[in-house]
Amino acid sequence: MLIKTKINMEQKYIKITEPNFEEFLNAAFMKFSIPPPSEGVTVYDETGTEVDADVFEDVAQQPNAGVLTIRFKHIRGSNRQFTLVESALAKTAGGDRIVKEYNRTKSLTDSSRRQMVNILAADMTEAHGMAPPRHVREMYAKGIVSMFPYLMDPYSKNGYEHFYDGENGTGYLAWRLKTIQKSNATSETRASPRQTGGGPKARRDVSLSPEMTLTEEQCKEAMSFMKYCSDEASVKQKMKITFEYRRQIVLDEEKSSDVLTEFPRFRDVKGLVEQDFILQFGENVAAKFLERWPTIFKQKIIQQSKALPTASELKELIYCAEATSNEREEDEASLGSGWDSDLSSIILLLHLIPPSTQGRKRPGRVSASQVEKHLVVFMKSGTSVQEHVDAITSSTQPYLLAIGMNRATIHEFFIVIDKQAIPCRSTSSLGAFDELFKTHFVFGIMYNQMLQNMYTFVQTTVYNIDIGKVHESPRVAEIRARLLQ
Repeated sequence: MLIKTKINMEQKYIKITEPNFEEFLNAAFMKFSIPPPSEGVTVYDETGTEVDADVFEDVAQQPNAGVLTIRFKHIRGSNRQFTLVESALAKTAGGDRIVKEYNRTKSLTDSSRRQMVNILAADMTEAHGMAPPRHVREMYAKGIVSMFPYLMDPYSKNGYEHFYDGENGTGYLAWRLKTIQKSNATSETRASPRQTGGGPKARRDVSLSPEMTLTEEQCKEAMSFMKYCSDEASVKQKMKITFEYRRQIVLDEEKSSDVLTEFPRFRDVKGLVEQDFILQFGENVAAKFLERWPTIFKQKIIQQSKALPTASELKELIYCAEATSNEREEDEASLGSGWDSDLSSIILLLHLIPPSTQGRKRPGRVSASQVEKHLVVFMKSGTSVQEHVDAITSSTQPYLLAIGMNRATIHEFFIVIDKQAIPCRSTSSLGAFDELFKTHFVFGIMYNQMLQNMYTFVQTTVYNIDIGKVHESPRVAEIRARLLQ
């Protein structure tokens, strides 16, 4: 039996062997490629009358049954909110295309997401004026993720904050409303994003063993010993027991710049950054990037990047990110100037989550390609690392210094910080970036402002550090929703 059915504004025929209500719903979910909701659904006939399970067989077998409409009762939002968004899209040119795109891909391109937000913001202002109250904005945001559940952010409190966050007054809907208000010569006070805690400079409760709780005098003795000790194992042990003392220096605004002076062995003993990070967060968190990037994020980031506006730099990055070592050897002419596959995929994330705007003063908005140098710098083998460091004219936030014959063949990485070069333990680009990220927490250094969004994504989404405690831009949450659904 074929029954004509409508869901999310899309109509299809559902084939069932028996006109059974439960079989009908299961077949519908499969046909429309949507996950079954956690709670019930309702089915309506063409007159808008609800069809109960006990009468479904009779209604379905009628020759003039017409179109049966399925609506969810609850999907992180109410049926009313779902219908609100559905109605706004249905009556607007382009709305049907947006719904069809989502049904086909279980996602929306950036342009389709922008068009959807524009449609809903216009619908909102038409019904509620130029400054809709908070509950109305939240209603539309809930309606979006009710109708398009794969757009939910699985790490946020409600799943829709990247569309509207009532506490901070941010999100795509909020930003669009402000644009509309400005064009109509009205204004609304912009709530500044709040960082509720967390991040590299946060104070954390760390469980330490008794031998790591030293007096200041004992710490001074250990620090003096390390400066002249040639045994790396002994240095690492002394660094471990002085962790608490060092952490106090790191979190002291007046003393934090002295960490590398007080503990100079960071500059020649590899693995000390990793050791301090593990003492803060444990081995499970410390291992997450190297475990999850290749298996969960890399390929999805490459695929998402292919939907971005094409540019020569982006094409080269995608090409390099997808290339294997053998392909590089065979196609050295095309790939020789690019980074290796792993580092290319990390830089692609910078294109997916663009640099933070610098405000109205220069440099203003910059491209991902321009910001790349704040993440990694290439240096030809044989060039002096010390000369590179000496040439720095001002203190800098951490970045990678990659040394090799070319960008695809790096044999050594350093982390440059405050005119110092810390050798990376890892010789792989993935491992070096892992150490670069951890350096921010070990030395209590805030992210470079232009890399803020990208680093925040890595912090919360990959390492799962301080989820819900740091401010995230809507773009961070949107990309997370795309990659994790």
